Amino acid sequence: WNSWIPIPTGVGLTLLGVLQWRRLERKRKRNLGIIDVAEDWEIKCYTRLPLRAMSRALGHMSRISLPTALRSPVYGTYARLFSVNTTEMARPMDDYACFAEFFVRALKEGVRPLDNEILVSPADGKLLNAGIVESTQLEQVKGVTYSIKKFLGGLDWKNSDSSDRDINFNQLSKPYWDEYKKSLLHNKENELYQCVIYLGPGDYHRFHSPVDWKVNFRRHFNGELLSVNPSIASWLPGLFTLNERVVYFGTWEHGFFSFTAVGATNVGSIRIYDDKELKTNKKLSWINRSKVNKPDETHLDLSWSKGQLIGEFRLGSTIVMLLEGPKGLKFNVGCDQRVRVGKAI
Repeated sequence: WNSWIPIPTGVGLTLLGVLQWRRLERKRKRNLGIIDVAEDWEIKCYTRLPLRAMSRALGHMSRISLPTALRSPVYGTYARLFSVNTTEMARPMDDYACFAEFFVRALKEGVRPLDNEILVSPADGKLLNAGIVESTQLEQVKGVTYSIKKFLGGLDWKNSDSSDRDINFNQLSKPYWDEYKKSLLHNKENELYQCVIYLGPGDYHRFHSPVDWKVNFRRHFNGELLSVNPSIASWLPGLFTLNERVVYFGTWEHGFFSFTAVGATNVGSIRIYDDKELKTNKKLSWINRSKVNKPDETHLDLSWSKGQLIGEFRLGSTIVMLLEGPKGLKFNVGCDQRVRVGKAI
């Protein structure tokens, strides 16, 4: 027995040493104003962690019924740890049979009034990014990007005349971006905008439609379940293209509109109330991991109105909106500011 103990101990100490060195190196670079992102070997190691299995296990655990006497103490502890505003809950703590119910708790009627602006926040959370999209590389957070093509997938769901079959997405130059944007937008005089909202563990976990719009297509990527915490998003390029996500495509009064719910570590599932066929956080074997980011697709015929309750996360995650709008469209909320359902953004 003693012969094998030093091996894992040595490996563990070496790993801790490497992680500590990386932490100090990142801190040093931040102090110098240098953006430090994950290297390929770090990304590979991170994606090999059993985060999907862990998330599935926690999802199952969250559905275990708790004795009534334990509910208030357990949920109350969680609320204190993650700053949950319990005064807004529609029901008392004792009414939630399990953690899963508590996570997706409804709010009291009237606590999230709907602004009259055409675009409102779909969720409670922190605004990570908002503004015009100027290339095929979108910002996750300041200075760290992801590919719009990988994030949305191909444009074959549109009419044949707007297919992306002749566009070379390996190029990052402006002509290729102009061609992609042209194939996406309905009005060539408009621009494409992005809005990214991070939902933390203590936030209200249901989400609502940010505008009045028609939904005609859904694409589900069975990706990874990596953390989407802002500290990870600022370190791991392409995070949103790696993770499991559900993309809804459609149109609003200014043209193209997409709404994406991005999965994350410990998110038991993403549920969309009008999409009964959607199944997320499914078990993936090592055999089919190579197909982890190949999407399931379906055509839809849905109409969602501004403020309408449309879905929920089982814990916290991220919502990404990509929308066509007139030139000069301004967001009135800055990055890292808090947003609330129904408030104009």
